[in-house]
Amino acid sequence: MPTIAKNNDVITVIIIFEVEPERQQELIDTIGEFLETAVKNQPGFVSSSLHKSIDGVRVMNYAQWKTLEDYQAFVNNSEVQAVGKKLFQFKIHESHVYEVVVSLPDDAELKITKGGLIHLAEFRVKPENQMRLVELEREYLPLGLQNPGLLSGNFHRSLDGVHNVNYGQWRSFEYFEELLKDPKYKPLSEYWQGLAENEFHLYEVVFTEPAD
Repeated sequence: MPTIAKNNDVITVIIIFEVEPERQQELIDTIGEFLETAVKNQPGFVSSSLHKSIDGVRVMNYAQWKTLEDYQAFVNNSEVQAVGKKLFQFKIHESHVYEVVVSLPDDAELKITKGGLIHLAEFRVKPENQMRLVELEREYLPLGLQNPGLLSGNFHRSLDGVHNVNYGQWRSFEYFEELLKDPKYKPLSEYWQGLAENEFHLYEVVFTEPAD
């Protein structure tokens, strides 16, 4: 099954689609078919995990490749991309290549499994501010981990310098709602202000390749 770790010898590609709620499952099925028929046997492919947002307006593909060159060869393979042409009718909200820069706690089982509950926080940042944001993410993540419902926090920085994301794994979303309401966690909603724009969605993992 897919795993997340700072020392993973992979690059991470996160693609987030915007979708009408009534077409969310159609998009998931379309991506899944493309993965099964054209992607999973490509050189350098490691894993892909599909997530659906609870509000119905996003679908995220969290993919891992051995090297950036492998991923670029896949993107530039016109025959493979032609197989996935049905995906072109859906709008991509964000697409970046990332490295994992903060992953806590150290002893967590950072596995991506079907049914997992994920909070994905997206930070749009100027390149000159990206590493400062990483420093603050490393500083404030232990505060979030005081919530017993947060299983792990995994901050990624995009290689193009303009995006950071936190892939937070939760025991249940009720714990996440408590975090939003508890005053002791207020610094978590403030540390990034002045450095980045932020939005988040809550997701459920609905598909992994390799399977659980």
